[in-house]
Amino acid sequence: MTPQHGQPAAQPAPLAPPAHEEPNQFALLRQRRFAPFFWTQFSGAANDNLFKFAFTVMVTYQLSVSWLPPAMAGLVIGALFILPFLLFSATSGQLTDKYDKTRMIRFVKNLEIAIMALAAWGFVANHVPVLLLCTFLMGLHSTLFGPVKFAYMPQVLNERELTGGNGMVEMGTFVAILLGQVAGGLLVALPGIGHTAVAVGCIALALAGRLVAQFIPSTPATDPNLVINWNPFTETWRNLKLAHGNVVVFRSLLGISWMWFFGAVFLSQFPALAKEVLHGNEQVASLLLVVFSVGIGVGSLLCEVLSRRHVEIGLVPLGAIGMSVFAVDLYFATRSLPAAEMMGAAAFLAQPHHWRVLLDLALLSLFAGLYSVPMYALIQMRSQPTHRARIIAANNILNALFMIGSSVIAGALLGAGFTVPQVFLFTGIANAVVAAYIFLLVPEYLLRFVAWVMSRFIYRFKVRGDEYIPSTGAAILACNHVSFVDAVLLMAASPRPIYFLMDHRIFRVPVLGWLFRLAKAIPVAPQKEDPATYEAAFERAAQVLREGDLLAIFPEGGITKDGELQPFKGGIMKIIERAQADGIQAPVVPMALTNLWGSYFSRIERGTAMVRPFRRGMFSRVGLNVGAPVAASDVQPEPLRGRVAQLLQA
Repeated sequence: MTPQHGQPAAQPAPLAPPAHEEPNQFALLRQRRFAPFFWTQFSGAANDNLFKFAFTVMVTYQLSVSWLPPAMAGLVIGALFILPFLLFSATSGQLTDKYDKTRMIRFVKNLEIAIMALAAWGFVANHVPVLLLCTFLMGLHSTLFGPVKFAYMPQVLNERELTGGNGMVEMGTFVAILLGQVAGGLLVALPGIGHTAVAVGCIALALAGRLVAQFIPSTPATDPNLVINWNPFTETWRNLKLAHGNVVVFRSLLGISWMWFFGAVFLSQFPALAKEVLHGNEQVASLLLVVFSVGIGVGSLLCEVLSRRHVEIGLVPLGAIGMSVFAVDLYFATRSLPAAEMMGAAAFLAQPHHWRVLLDLALLSLFAGLYSVPMYALIQMRSQPTHRARIIAANNILNALFMIGSSVIAGALLGAGFTVPQVFLFTGIANAVVAAYIFLLVPEYLLRFVAWVMSRFIYRFKVRGDEYIPSTGAAILACNHVSFVDAVLLMAASPRPIYFLMDHRIFRVPVLGWLFRLAKAIPVAPQKEDPATYEAAFERAAQVLREGDLLAIFPEGGITKDGELQPFKGGIMKIIERAQADGIQAPVVPMALTNLWGSYFSRIERGTAMVRPFRRGMFSRVGLNVGAPVAASDVQPEPLRGRVAQLLQA
């Protein structure tokens, strides 16, 4: 199995329920395998931000520290917090792979209590150097927790729950960030007792997190024999090389890191946007943060609904498009606002032209949620389980580098005379360029997007029996052939990439031919007509199965011209025999596409297709029925055809 195309064999997840139970993402909050973990990470994120924001307000407005001017305080605190991600992410990834993840979580929460106890003394004593040390240590706390957070979920959630689980965690993280910052600002401003109140709040959140962590069930180590390399520099390089070994995963890491670059530009400019462009005070800056956080949360939760509880990376291009569109529109919404006196949130909301700004910001962040959650789920699903935490650690390193880069580039643009709206415009255009580059490098994202659009906006596509599509390992999908878009609909039904064996003539169809070439479909021609193409097709099909991937074949040999199921040819037997010669017993999964005959892409118009675009109107109902896999040794063309015929009638 190659890392680029193969699906690593998943380790058992004894805590996860069978796929057909399908609890939605909110139901997970009632289950022990997820709820204590969710509230543990929620309390940690809230505590990070309560501490950091209260400390920032304290040194910016309340204390006079000669060696830490207010203008530099936020930058220094942010840099100290992010530094451990660069230094220790590689080590934390190793520890997470080597040890029980629940044990790691409880260790991290114990560390948080100790750090917050020291920070409490720092707040009460107004001791800035101690609080700077605690900032670094809380960054270390988050560095240790990051790989655990994303490596834990694939062990306790099945594939149908992974997108929802990630959506819940993403939503919870941003809500916790928002609440932590609000609480930090309110507590530190309490007259006379502010610093003591912050100290109590930080310790209380740390204790609460440790308490709920006690209820997280045990999760076995994925690589208990791993020898720890304590050199953070060599291990960081090794982790990046390890991640680079799986092309789809590595480029997804880059995609996530770009999202953090994109988000950091906006988050860092909210105070300046509120004051210099929108003529608002601190309340308006806080309002922008609330809108952004709510948008991320809503987008994250929408992922499960829009993906039908699968890991649907077709949402990623949709998210990228929305991010660019609304970032650019935010520029137009803010570039020519009239001059005004400094206003609070109520006065700001009373002016109609400000609602466009808030709507752009809400939709921009919503689409960022749609962009990031499927990418995280894909990385979790495609990473080798024994190395998953180290891959996540590599992601944290890249995230930190990209966030630092965003600060440098945004600062350079502002220094060169760019306005804040112009920085947003630049970022929106850059996002479109970067997204297009990523999707051309990893065409699976673009293909899944096309399949997602077609299965929801051209047809109303319903899949039954999709639990029979194997989540890991080699398998042959055998389906009837009704239209030119059959392969696209099968892509939409499977959470995994599918390699199609297809009639070579379909590659001549405009647009669809380009799409199938992009999908690395395998052209096959009759042996008498083109023996070289015939042999090459079956050799490539054998390679797909050797690499542990899904191979789809239309055993009829061509698209039906009368809507009837045609006899199955012997090509599938040749594929099975070659796989068996390689020692691979790939099961055959029968499938039946229903109600496609008569659609625009079928050959109902005197044997031709694509003649009358709205022959059946928009959103016509079509379906896919999937049957139980058949062992390779039991497959014969005629009985297999009978199984597909039964599925057509189901």
